[in-house]
Amino acid sequence: MNKQQGQFYLFGQKRFLPFFITQFLGALNDNLFKNALLVIIVSSGISASDSNTNFLTNLAAGLFILPFFLFSTTAGQLADKCDKAWLIRRIKFAEILIMLTGSYALYSSNINLMLGVLFLLGVQSAFFGPIKYSIIPQHLATEELMAGNAQVGMGTFTSILIGTLLGAWLVSYEGGTLLVGATAMMLAFIGWRASCAIPDAPSEGGDIRISLNPIADAVRNIRLARNNMTVFYCIMGISWFWLFGGSFLTQVPNFAVAVLQGHATLISVLLGAFIVGVAIGSLLCAKISGPQVEPGLIPFGAIGLTLFSADLFFASTSYQLANAAISAVMPVQFFSLSGGLRIFVDLMAIGMFGGMFIVPLYAMVQSRTESHKRARVIAANNVFNALFMVSGALMGIVCLSIVQMSIPQFFALMSGANLLFLVLLVWRVPEFKLRFLAWITNNR
Repeated sequence: MNKQQGQFYLFGQKRFLPFFITQFLGALNDNLFKNALLVIIVSSGISASDSNTNFLTNLAAGLFILPFFLFSTTAGQLADKCDKAWLIRRIKFAEILIMLTGSYALYSSNINLMLGVLFLLGVQSAFFGPIKYSIIPQHLATEELMAGNAQVGMGTFTSILIGTLLGAWLVSYEGGTLLVGATAMMLAFIGWRASCAIPDAPSEGGDIRISLNPIADAVRNIRLARNNMTVFYCIMGISWFWLFGGSFLTQVPNFAVAVLQGHATLISVLLGAFIVGVAIGSLLCAKISGPQVEPGLIPFGAIGLTLFSADLFFASTSYQLANAAISAVMPVQFFSLSGGLRIFVDLMAIGMFGGMFIVPLYAMVQSRTESHKRARVIAANNVFNALFMVSGALMGIVCLSIVQMSIPQFFALMSGANLLFLVLLVWRVPEFKLRFLAWITNNR
């Protein structure tokens, strides 16, 4: 990549742009439908009680994650065996059929069918995941990996934010279910058309036998990942980020309303701060590191996560003491209150340093894994991601519901846990520490 062209040079390349559009619209559609469904569950009276509402919302989250446990390993085998562009086109065509079913479920207010569609979207995402990160190094040069992963990371989190807001917004209108269904169908069709322009990405592992035993296959894929322990610990780092970030995102709605005494609209502002921060951090990562994959950014990102999540605890505590008498705080008022802007900056910085942490990890997995087994290694990563996310949810339940921690105290706990994880990571992979020190020295 020509340095003078900058990282956005890739958006002018057919080998990248159609794939970027495809993955962006896919993530947007998943979150559009999922959040529209959650709003329907909470607000439409489909559930008869609060306990039933909580059950259905947690069931919806579980149904979307479950396919990553069941199908990621098979998806990795397929992605290493078949042409990845060919697979993407078929996965995206399946999305059109899934969203057609979803549109009918929304129109008929059939909650069971909506949940079934959400499960199918999870299946589709589980099959797309190993392809998503294994096709990038097949179409991009080594010096373009940081920029490519940064833009995919930026696009993914931006699409999550847009889908989350758009789903909740559209379904709130009269006839909103029809709007959601029509939008989902349109996005699925455009995504499929974009996928048709992705250049071929032939496989180098045509002799792979497809197995349908998720447990045995997961064990085999983990062994593949452990052939290179640096790659394996990068996978652990990626999975930790999803646990850490997921823990924060899960608590933001209750944090905004119960701790900050905010109006419901404040939730979107704070979620937006975190997600936009990740997108900015992803792009900054590629800008700072240049064309090379820079492992030194991994400790830098982890240190930022620790510092700003710790500050979020102190900022939240100070905010509560200073604004105890105020309730139903609107977003504009929030920024004028003592500590409001500091909390917003903390959440954005947590996202930003998270982006700097995760982009080089993905790039290292791609660059240091042999091409003929790359998708299966990434499939193992996806299984660990799902496992860590579920563990993070369970940790939140234990800390907040059983131990009775406050949400700011939970943030402080996560800050300490992140520091411990950083120490373990640089101990197991000394390269991270050495490159970090060299990077700091060279950039003084």
